[in-house]
Amino acid sequence: MAKFTIKRLLYSVLILFFVMFIIYVLMYNMPSGYIETKARELASRPGATKSYAEWLADLNAQYGMNQGVVAGYFTWLKSAVTGNWGDSWSWTIPVTQEFHNTVWYSFILGLVSFVFEILIAIPLGITAAKKQYSFTDYFTTVVSMICISMPTFFLATILKYIFSVKLGWLDLSGMQGRNYMNLSDFGKFLDVAKHFILPSVTLVVISIGGLMRYTRTNMLEVLNADYIRTARAKGVPEKKVINYHAFRNTLIPLVTTLGGSLPSLFAGALITETLFSNRGIGYASYTSMTQGDIPFIMFYLAFISILTLLGNLISDLLYAVVDPRVRLS
Repeated sequence: MAKFTIKRLLYSVLILFFVMFIIYVLMYNMPSGYIETKARELASRPGATKSYAEWLADLNAQYGMNQGVVAGYFTWLKSAVTGNWGDSWSWTIPVTQEFHNTVWYSFILGLVSFVFEILIAIPLGITAAKKQYSFTDYFTTVVSMICISMPTFFLATILKYIFSVKLGWLDLSGMQGRNYMNLSDFGKFLDVAKHFILPSVTLVVISIGGLMRYTRTNMLEVLNADYIRTARAKGVPEKKVINYHAFRNTLIPLVTTLGGSLPSLFAGALITETLFSNRGIGYASYTSMTQGDIPFIMFYLAFISILTLLGNLISDLLYAVVDPRVRLS
């Protein structure tokens, strides 16, 4: 197991190296002159000590834009490895500080949505497979297809219209209410939690459909296997057949899906956070992309790449946990 893990980590580092090189090449060849725009902005600020030409030279040197693609990439990589990701052009603070200020909101939102997604989708998928071609199965199928097909912006608009405009129970957007500063510590916690309800519901609804269908399909395949019929013929209780024999063998494909969900826990929900004006990492990355904030974009894409590789590694390691037949050697 240790040898396999170390080998996969080394492969992941190599893959990350080339992924970031591709991202750097794309940034290097962007048609819009974001660096020129930033240099012009810095030179035009009140009290600026450098001219446009000086700022342009400094920024090009900082990101290796004056050295060619390969040499520039290694210049940027050296700074990134040492933790120097530069200052965000959009937020005017170090990139790592803006990341720290926003990522935990996204993590809490993603974790809550992920937990409810599992608690809702997997049991419904198993129930639909157990009662194939029944009303429950058809109803679950229709609900899952609606969830899969529903656009995020449409669902978010409907929820805001019902619960904010018509009923007035929740705020339209934001992360704090008007009286936030006058509340106690517990009141502030409840106020922030209330603002997470609509974004969480949006993420859960659009996510459960796919996992529900995936669980149902894999469960049906397992329930039709010979060893399940043998267990039933031997008089094993149906509850044990479903929850022990069948479900354990359904976990392998589910582990693949859930392991790939790791990036979404930290990467933020770009569309959802933007629609509800939640200052998470998804909202920050969207704002940075629209404003050409190259330092933050490079950091964000590197972060997503690392999470994706880590999620794949965790999925492979969990195979041996859920299925004793899998041996890593």
